[in-house]
Amino acid sequence: MRTIEGEVAAGFEPVREAFAANFSEHGDIGAAVCVYQYGRPVVDLWGGIADTETGRPWTRDTLQLVYSATKGATTTAAHMLAERGALDLDAPVAKYWPEFATNGKADIPVRWLLSHQAGLIALDQPVPLREALAWHPMAAALAAQRPQWTPGTAHGYHGRTWGWLVGEVIRRVSGRTPGRFFADEIAAPLGLDLFIGLPTPERHRVSRMVYRRPAIDLTTVPTEAVPEELRELVAAWRNPNSFSNRAYAVTDPSEIDFDSPEVQAAELPASNGVGTARALARMYAALIGEVDGVRLLALETLSSATEEQVSGVDQVMVTPSRFSSGYMLPTEANTMAGPHSFGHTGRGGSLGFADPEHGVAFGYVMNHIIGGPDDVRATSLVEALRKSLS
Repeated sequence: MRTIEGEVAAGFEPVREAFAANFSEHGDIGAAVCVYQYGRPVVDLWGGIADTETGRPWTRDTLQLVYSATKGATTTAAHMLAERGALDLDAPVAKYWPEFATNGKADIPVRWLLSHQAGLIALDQPVPLREALAWHPMAAALAAQRPQWTPGTAHGYHGRTWGWLVGEVIRRVSGRTPGRFFADEIAAPLGLDLFIGLPTPERHRVSRMVYRRPAIDLTTVPTEAVPEELRELVAAWRNPNSFSNRAYAVTDPSEIDFDSPEVQAAELPASNGVGTARALARMYAALIGEVDGVRLLALETLSSATEEQVSGVDQVMVTPSRFSSGYMLPTEANTMAGPHSFGHTGRGGSLGFADPEHGVAFGYVMNHIIGGPDDVRATSLVEALRKSLS
């Protein structure tokens, strides 16, 4: 049994119980969970091992790479610029990024980048990884790329390209890289331990990830042995030319070592945020209310930012998804705290979200990347939170 440290307010004990069960029953190695309610922390827990190679324990200040939960932070930056009048989400991307207008993209609005409708999930020619980490070559490649479908007619998760697309708009509008804008305008006012582009002095605090291989690789078993509800998805995984595979092959090599110092130091606003569960929860708390005198978005802006833009079967994930202009919205498979929740998941289970109806904000991070239908860790914590709120 891993030692659990931290504090839980009265009434939120089910979250502590679920967090402990994640270690004893569901495979957590090192992890943290935090909940804010009405601008104050009511759950702040951590435990386990941050680095299985050295035995370094997970402490209160351990940082963790959160994969696509980063998109929630980048989305917030874009909506802050919109609220200030610097960015019109319904204006063409080309208004701010003229080179983007080529190959049938002149009329794509910024909102379609945020909501995964632009059709720019893949590249005809992947960009060398070192150049992609340097930013500008990838932005140039996306500006020249033809969409994979008629923009606005479908949505598909832009897992990797989203960060460069939305991030380049932020850069053009603000004059700052997306990581710098986030650091200055969101992390600093709230005192967040959350970075898009990890500073070298913080590197020693980062947990090392552990990846679990699936017990059964569904891509190698006969089709008739695959559960019927998964056959369409598995067929997409098996096809190297499917959107499901091409969306994650935009660099050369396509596999990215997210543990590497070079990758963590770069700015990948879709996927390489490094931070704490506390920082995720605190950021979302400041979206739905005031936290120590700071509120990130006005109520009217937040209402627009969380309004559904697309729903239905995702062209990349091949499962139902719902998006606002950047935030993930609840689905049957990912209910969050209720129908009015908004936030973003990350590979392996990282999760940050807010629920204005209950005044709560949630953050969960972990270093054991499991994934798939058998990973119930985030779900069990959210269910415990809902139990605490009932």
